[in-house]
Amino acid sequence: MKLEYLADNQELLPIVAQWYFEEWGYLSEEKSLEKDIQRLHIYLNKDKVPLMLLAIEEDELLGAAQLKFREMSIYPEKEHWVGGVYVVEKHRGKGIARQILSELIAIAKSLEVETLYLQTENLEGGLYRRMGWKPIEQVNYRGIAVLVMEKHIKE
Repeated sequence: MKLEYLADNQELLPIVAQWYFEEWGYLSEEKSLEKDIQRLHIYLNKDKVPLMLLAIEEDELLGAAQLKFREMSIYPEKEHWVGGVYVVEKHRGKGIARQILSELIAIAKSLEVETLYLQTENLEGGLYRRMGWKPIEQVNYRGIAVLVMEKHIKE
């Protein structure tokens, strides 16, 4: 499996947008796949935030995740977030998300990010807790109970 930037695989952007639309589209105010495709264009970076990593194996797209700015409006002071962590259902449980997350953390370090944040609907923290993320608080955000977590990555 290779981890590559969306910026180097722009032809895959519509596939990722479709995944996100199917998984989280109900949360969007506009509820439009076309708008989601347009929004993902900001992730076409390799050396600055925002950016997106893709997991690819033998020309099959397996998963994706984003390094982004200020994901939750209720936390304007929390700057750098991991979001959009998605693995195709038939490939879940194979460690793909862990690999993508580990590489995103390494990239964030190289960009001198000190702390990363994320939100998850898994109120136990799941994979994120196992990877050393610490819970901050549980909140109701956009009508959904989520656990907000952080990871200090500066050495």
